[in-house]
Amino acid sequence: MSAANGLDSAPVLHLDPLIDDLGTRIIVCCGAGGVGKTTTAAALGVRAAERGRRVVVLTIDPARRLAQSMGIDSLDNIPRKVEGIKGSDGGELHAMMLDMKRTFDEIVEAHADSDRARAILENPFYQSLSAGFAGTQEYMAMEKLGQLRAREEWDLIIVDTPPSRSALDFLDAPKRLGSFLDGKFIKLLMAPAKMGGRAGMKFLNVGMSMMTGTLGKLLGGQFLKDVQTFVAAMDTMFGGFRTRADATYKLLQAPGTAFLVVATPERDALREAAYFVERLAAEEMPLAGLVLNRVHGSGAAGLSAERARAAAENLDEGRIVDQGAGKTGVRGSRATSAEPSDTATAAARSSHDEAAPTADDAPYDIQQVTAGLLRLHAERMQVLAREQRTRDRFTALHPEVAVAEVAALPGDVHDLAGLRAIGDRLTAGTGRMPSA
Repeated sequence: MSAANGLDSAPVLHLDPLIDDLGTRIIVCCGAGGVGKTTTAAALGVRAAERGRRVVVLTIDPARRLAQSMGIDSLDNIPRKVEGIKGSDGGELHAMMLDMKRTFDEIVEAHADSDRARAILENPFYQSLSAGFAGTQEYMAMEKLGQLRAREEWDLIIVDTPPSRSALDFLDAPKRLGSFLDGKFIKLLMAPAKMGGRAGMKFLNVGMSMMTGTLGKLLGGQFLKDVQTFVAAMDTMFGGFRTRADATYKLLQAPGTAFLVVATPERDALREAAYFVERLAAEEMPLAGLVLNRVHGSGAAGLSAERARAAAENLDEGRIVDQGAGKTGVRGSRATSAEPSDTATAAARSSHDEAAPTADDAPYDIQQVTAGLLRLHAERMQVLAREQRTRDRFTALHPEVAVAEVAALPGDVHDLAGLRAIGDRLTAGTGRMPSA
């Protein structure tokens, strides 16, 4: 597929109008793990704040790179103001890192009286659930998003979605956890506690003896008891989990929310991005476009990989620069007069013969270095071609998705200046800038 039919024909993703629009209240950066979601979220946060928005960036990145790049010693469950932001018209930036367990604790404390809250928080099953149950992190990210939106303290919330095996976990987990906490298994475990006293014990001993015996063997009797105690204490809160999960889900579908799918120009990442685009459409969630990170470029794109390899082979075989003194051009053609380079080489040889015998190798070293650089360029051009084909396949599947490219950087982003540079690349038209 030609470039004209690929990414070059895709709509351009303009991010400045998106972050300048006061109607944009939530931006969700999503995609597969390791594609630069955290950096994208942080860079957009810095840019939006310096253009006058009151921004909070919520990250769920365990590597804590966001805190380092923003000059904050550590992030926690409380939004912290980022210093050094050159905001106009009251623009500010706050950043926070989701503390999954602390968020769960806050929900318990907010929706239960002090005695019941203490019983729940001290329950061993609750402690396991809040610290690492599958889907808890994604669910708590949704809870925290809902809390931040309700506070009305910030006019733009940027969410860096959790690193997970599948980008779709962010959408699925809240419903999964809500279904678990409000499901038949939990209700079954609640039944003895609801019946209470001897009736409850009789029901447990007769109606559930087989199930609890089996579960007790599989899970351990104490574990099952902890679960039942937890369920009894949480009884009044289960409906609230489902209600809040549904409310936040609707918030993600509402006008004012924009999803950015972040990917790299690699097959697996763009396959995941395509799947996410389709899922967002199916869930009627507003997609702003695709951010394509770490796109490679070349300052000598006119030199093809084939020509670069051929030139390197010619250098190795001596067909371009003859190795004989006083000669130039193709091997076998004798020059009538010495070129300046030959004169310089001869002078260098004469002056270094005794002191540095290895100086004779200098012209050959230059040829070897040049040949090596040509081969590196050929490899770079092959990478560019592969990335172009991968982008073309995505665009062929989803020609309606607007795209912004961000050129690959030589190193990691570790400060506000780096985030500003990423912000500039994100919003510079198509974002296509040649890599160094």
